[in-house]
Amino acid sequence: MSLRRLARGVTVRPYLEECSTLADPQIPRSASYANPHAGEPLGDYRARLIAERAEALERRQRELAEQVSIQNTPADRIRIWERLHEIALPRDPRHRLLQVIADATRLGLDQVLSEQQARASARSTPA
Repeated sequence: MSLRRLARGVTVRPYLEECSTLADPQIPRSASYANPHAGEPLGDYRARLIAERAEALERRQRELAEQVSIQNTPADRIRIWERLHEIALPRDPRHRLLQVIADATRLGLDQVLSEQQARASARSTPA
């Protein structure tokens, strides 16, 4: 990565490397992280980066809390897990991912299998 020089000879790379230590690999980087906006002072750019990362981390923490919340039904918790990981519940009842989903949602494997069976029944029943 080449150093990008801004006004007054300040470089962006060291700051971006510093920010990357705060990065959560589960949080996608938005296009706004790429470069400062035209005419945006470096201080404002840094503040925007920090605010966007903080907002993304906060949103991720809320979603993870919802994924294990006993206020949500097992079906809701599994749907939240699917949305966060962008993976559908496997259809094979012997799939190893089912235990991962059970652990991540703090459900029993039997609850995950029950949801899997309910979805299979809904698929096979004509609407």
